[in-house]
Amino acid sequence: MMGNRYVVEKDTKSLAGERDLPLPALVGALKAFRALQAEERLALGKAYTVSGYVLAHEAGHAFTIKQLRRRAYRLMELLGLRRVRPHDARSSCFTFLANNGVPDHILARWAGHTNVKTTKKWYVKPDVEDLRGAATTWDGLHGGAAEGQE
Repeated sequence: MMGNRYVVEKDTKSLAGERDLPLPALVGALKAFRALQAEERLALGKAYTVSGYVLAHEAGHAFTIKQLRRRAYRLMELLGLRRVRPHDARSSCFTFLANNGVPDHILARWAGHTNVKTTKKWYVKPDVEDLRGAATTWDGLHGGAAEGQE
């Protein structure tokens, strides 16, 4: 983003960033949004700009980072979610995948990283709730689980 006014596309940092990703089933909303964009394009005719972006203004222009952030914050507020920076959501997603058994090499590939350590160091961030399973395991150490068997 140049001066928060113009979108400047750069090449990926590495070849690992050049990847195809399968879309999970929950992206049905994106398909509905694509249909809405088609309607807007028909309504505006030549005034519509085909930017190729998934998230774009009603006239097809790309949002600035500031506009995307404001819309994300508004949506978080409407849904009663804790306000987090959109980039931090990336860490939350990778932590969720890691906690649900996705192997490290798949996490790195999804993130567009060539090194698994990069993904684990910067994007997988367990919180207190993620540690609850370990606490339960510790309970077994002092005989808490065995007491119920006597």
